[in-house]
Amino acid sequence: MPRPLITSAFELMPKRHIGIPERIFRISIPFLLGVPYLLILLFFLPYELWLAHGGLLIAYILPPAGKESVIPIGIALGLPWWLMTISISLMDILAAIFMALNFDIALKIPVVGRWIRKFITNGKEFFGLRPWLGRFSFVGVVMFVMFPLQGSGGIGGTLVGRMMGLSPGKVILAITIGSILGCAAIALGTEYIKHLILADPVLGLAIAAFVIGILGLLYLMYRKRMQARGSLSR
Repeated sequence: MPRPLITSAFELMPKRHIGIPERIFRISIPFLLGVPYLLILLFFLPYELWLAHGGLLIAYILPPAGKESVIPIGIALGLPWWLMTISISLMDILAAIFMALNFDIALKIPVVGRWIRKFITNGKEFFGLRPWLGRFSFVGVVMFVMFPLQGSGGIGGTLVGRMMGLSPGKVILAITIGSILGCAAIALGTEYIKHLILADPVLGLAIAAFVIGILGLLYLMYRKRMQARGSLSR
């Protein structure tokens, strides 16, 4: 039997007061994990490519860029497919860790906080349009993060999991699995098309255009369906 949905941001707030030393540690953890990773890459990537890689990670954090656009751009610039898989997955994981440890702080961030409150307030409508999430719980979060959907990164995945009553640990694990699978699928597909273009430009570009067209059509159909169902639910 599915757990009742959490529909208020206050239900996810910490149950105890968090002191300043602990708060500093909680905020620092994502940076303590992410910054060394970027510094290590500086020794293995050409400086210009390292800067481009960092710019793509920043672009991924800021909407509307998603893994379905950032990963192909990175590979087209010359970054290895496995590196883009690791990097974008790491961003999702670090975002999930930050949200799990600092949800109350995230609510105070001007744009992000307002989006989070609206996301949770509209929780029943959100799950009504995506019933498969509620039915599968843990696997639902994996699927949500795996497939390129609006808000399907670390922040959106954390909110979906917590609203369904999953523990922070299970949410982070689900996001880790979903992000790695999704990023790897996009990266490998892009790498395959890149090799096709290099071997046969006409065939490669034709397949690339076909894939982009199919994805665009599916996205438009998805948006139209969500808008239709949303208008009927009002």
